[in-house]
Amino acid sequence: MKILFLNTLYAPYFGGGAEVMLQSMVEGLKRRGHEVQVLSTGPESGVQSESLNGVPVLRAGMRNLYWPFSGRRPGPLLRLAWHALDRYNRGMREVLADVLEQSEPDVVVCHNLSGWSIAVWDAIRDAGLPIVQILHDQYLICPRGMRFNKGRHCEQQCGSCALLRRSHAKASATVDVVVGVSRFQLDVLLDAGYFRDSRPHVIYNASPFAPQNDEPAVVAAHRPLRFGFIGTLAPNKGLEWLIDSFQETRCDASLLIAGRGDAEYVNALKSRADPRHVHFVGYRKAGDFFRTIDVAVVPTLSQEPFGLVALEACAHHVPVIASARGGLVEIVRDEFNGLLCEPDRPDSLRDAIQRLAQDPGLRLGLASRARASVESMLSVERMLDEYEALLRHTLLDRGVRHGSAIPVSTL
Repeated sequence: MKILFLNTLYAPYFGGGAEVMLQSMVEGLKRRGHEVQVLSTGPESGVQSESLNGVPVLRAGMRNLYWPFSGRRPGPLLRLAWHALDRYNRGMREVLADVLEQSEPDVVVCHNLSGWSIAVWDAIRDAGLPIVQILHDQYLICPRGMRFNKGRHCEQQCGSCALLRRSHAKASATVDVVVGVSRFQLDVLLDAGYFRDSRPHVIYNASPFAPQNDEPAVVAAHRPLRFGFIGTLAPNKGLEWLIDSFQETRCDASLLIAGRGDAEYVNALKSRADPRHVHFVGYRKAGDFFRTIDVAVVPTLSQEPFGLVALEACAHHVPVIASARGGLVEIVRDEFNGLLCEPDRPDSLRDAIQRLAQDPGLRLGLASRARASVESMLSVERMLDEYEALLRHTLLDRGVRHGSAIPVSTL
């Protein structure tokens, strides 16, 4: 197959787990003999071409007011204008149309559409190609992608989001196949009236950095228990809730917080924390971090699309305390490989931390089941098998419906 992958970012630019999964998918399918190409946005105008690990990558300058990943945060009016243009970006549609004419793929796999907009669906449709849309976030409902505002998850779509997403559900009818990285992620869009004419699938993300061996790390004796958070340090991640809950327990333990975020926000978190027990350790590789902690905490306040951090913690035999939000409940099973808490019940996180600090038998029991509970999700080859089969079926189905023959060599 000749496959074009479209996403907002591509390595070495990473916005989150979507880019990790995309790179793993692209390079994996290339190893299997498929002809792959990536099209993403980039900081420079025009279309820049390069090769990364043998994969041809095109980076298109964003035809909008600014590139959102430069590290500078524009003012609210400029951000609103950017999102208004991103509702349907005709300039980016033209960019994709030119790439499709030159590269002539068999199928286009769309990931995150921020910066491209749903205009790309029309470009792909006009080229007569099948569209596979993979859902990593809630961009199609909320321009920010997370339905989180003023410290709380948005239970309903607000007026501005409804306006900026007025025609998106109808436009999604052009998509042939839609894939959710969790059952939750898929159902959110289907329940909102999206993809009514698309074939729905759930394909769980794999864990490319999961340890291959099945042995838990050896924990150093005679040290305080360590709870740990790793990820982007942002308001929707529940870090204030975590710090306050941990400090309320007054248990003989430490809390390690790994990751980066806006400097002003991180400084506010540090001023909230007792430095004797709460340690900000900066960027850490996930595998190295999980080998240094006893319990992972994922206290997100928003609806998590999947929960890669929870998956990787379990892969390292580390039990997880997680919010019962979004795709996390498809990974963390209460009282089996971790404990679930509820942001609407603030004391639930404090109670979960206290339980695992005071009950080593419970903690060790959860840890002993953690790896096995997610074993079926971990394999990258499993993920590639599922996507490869889906893409083959999509091309065959498209050929049957349009009465065209698909050469065997293409599949």
